[in-house]
Amino acid sequence: MLPCCDQGMAPSACPMAAVAEVRSLFLRRSACLATGLLIGFLVILTAAPAAGALTPQQAERAHALSLRLKCMCGGCDDTAGTCNHSGGAFAGPCATAQAELKEIDQRISRGESDDLILQDFVQEYGPSVLVSPPAKGFDWLVWVMPIVLPLLAFGLVWALVRRWRHRATLQPATVAGPPVSDELIARARREAEKEPDE
Repeated sequence: MLPCCDQGMAPSACPMAAVAEVRSLFLRRSACLATGLLIGFLVILTAAPAAGALTPQQAERAHALSLRLKCMCGGCDDTAGTCNHSGGAFAGPCATAQAELKEIDQRISRGESDDLILQDFVQEYGPSVLVSPPAKGFDWLVWVMPIVLPLLAFGLVWALVRRWRHRATLQPATVAGPPVSDELIARARREAEKEPDE
């Protein structure tokens, strides 16, 4: 019991009772606030990974996209999904590939389309970020040349061989060497006639 209550004062008039009541109210409100903050903090912690987590279909889509983009670290020529620096104290995807993969995951979780994601990467890094260039504009030559050049080369070789064979059948065979005078031919005939007699 409070000392003022011992003196016969009404609890409402006692200053100590008022202080005790305020302290009790403050402690109850503080406890409610702390409990609310704790619950809110736990909700945020449990909801944050769920918001960033991808469904299996989204994860598969993110992996497919990561195979269409190059790792732009400059130390490898791998895709962002297959970047793997081995040896030394560090092994695994580099920081650049990890950042690209994280950005792909975030964009897919926001519901962006594959084309939009690829277009944004091209705007950020340039067309060299794409593993295979788009088949339009000047880049279509990259797709056409591996087929067209061997066909053109085969056609050229075939035409040259045909021309050489045709030219060889039209020209008569000629004896190579300097011209021989009539005197030498006559002398060779006389000597040839003398040899069987001997």
